[in-house]
Amino acid sequence: MEDLHIVRPDYSPTSKLYEIISPDIPTGDTYYFTTDSGLKYQVRFGKKRENYLGNIINFSVLSDEFEDEYSETNRGEVYRIIATVVEIMRIYHSHHSHSDTYEFTGEYKDTHDDREASIRSRLYFRHAKKLLNENWDARLEGNKVVIQKIKH
Repeated sequence: MEDLHIVRPDYSPTSKLYEIISPDIPTGDTYYFTTDSGLKYQVRFGKKRENYLGNIINFSVLSDEFEDEYSETNRGEVYRIIATVVEIMRIYHSHHSHSDTYEFTGEYKDTHDDREASIRSRLYFRHAKKLLNENWDARLEGNKVVIQKIKH
């Protein structure tokens, strides 16, 4: 039987996960977690118009102190946040195992540097390449990280 897992079976987070608040319905699309510094995050999976098996991951800060849901927070929690988002993706995919694509974009800093891919997107891409199961591939398309199931 084909391995349907998105994350490698031997993957173990290097950072402690934040407590995840899952949707009331297991197949729901919106998850939350709060960091030790009190920032509340929302991770939401939206379906792509042209591919119902494709997902766009919207990852945003909900805390009132930030005027923009995509604000740069930089409180030294990035690796725990990434580990928690990876776990949320793993949980979501376990309920949506036929999904074949996940996309997410890292926002630019206010200075909007000249690079094609933001620092955040490159960080997400680097982590994705390390932890994906062998049936999945990650690529960087401009400022977007695309994780796609490899078709055999």
